[in-house]
Amino acid sequence: MSGALAEFKTIGIANTLRSCQLFAGLPPQDLENIAAVTVIKSLEKGDYLFHEGDSASGFYIIQRGSVNVHRVTAAGKEQIIHIFRTGESFAEVALATEKGYPADARALEPTQVLLVQKSGILALLRRQPELALRMLGSMSSHLRVLVGQLEDLTLKDVETRLANWLVKRCPNPGSEQPARIELTMTKRMLAAELGTVSETFSRTLAIFREQKLLTVKGKTIVVLSPAKLNALLRRNLGE
Repeated sequence: MSGALAEFKTIGIANTLRSCQLFAGLPPQDLENIAAVTVIKSLEKGDYLFHEGDSASGFYIIQRGSVNVHRVTAAGKEQIIHIFRTGESFAEVALATEKGYPADARALEPTQVLLVQKSGILALLRRQPELALRMLGSMSSHLRVLVGQLEDLTLKDVETRLANWLVKRCPNPGSEQPARIELTMTKRMLAAELGTVSETFSRTLAIFREQKLLTVKGKTIVVLSPAKLNALLRRNLGE
């Protein structure tokens, strides 16, 4: 029975790895080899996965739930770097440096993650250099996504950042038909992800409501005209 359970567990890990952008396109044997050096960790809401400076034991992939990766400023303010969700990986820098983790990571809800252990994956990459090349290709795509997220945070104001965030989640940004967006986080967390505070975020939502761009009820935002909101975004970007 224990053998069957172990095999079932390995299959579950391999399936999660397969759904992760970092390992997109890897053949089944590579996924199984990586699964063999991967362990599962469960977190309750509020549990810390690691703190800034902790010795890096590997990088993580979220199997279910969400993790807030952040740093605490000298003034004691929490600055969110990114909120990672199911299928996303983070802390890959652990493979390339002897330094500890560069930020804190805390579960936002009951969460299960995979820890791809540093010692195991590095040994595997030394034995299979071609695997390192395949992973490098996936990492390049992953990096482009993260750079895009960073660019979003450099947009000139909160109105533009929020409009950009909403437009990206509309199935057809050129449509005149309403688009429904279900928030998977609190508005406070979304505000932090957009690089602002709750009060400014709420004021910006109110401005959009007054302009008949959207409606808000609980965790549901309805963009009344994605095309109109997109036009506002393009104007703000000077396009």
